[in-house]
Amino acid sequence: MSNPIGDPGHGHSPAAWTAVIIGLVAIAIGTFFFFLDMPAFVWAAAVLLVIGLIVGWVMARMGYGVNGPKYKAKEH
Repeated sequence: MSNPIGDPGHGHSPAAWTAVIIGLVAIAIGTFFFFLDMPAFVWAAAVLLVIGLIVGWVMARMGYGVNGPKYKAKEH
């Protein structure tokens, strides 16, 4: 089954998954250190979250995004 015209694939790409995984780790770390009242590490986790977004964007520009030449859609 192919995607309808205009359906971008909902982010099922290596770039999107990498950004999401880095973001989830950053949020988990930030929450943990927030609970321990260690603001320096909370801010470090916030920086890691931004780095995850940048990594996802760079990977998409390298062709690992949904419409990139290095991305191959998998059938469900």
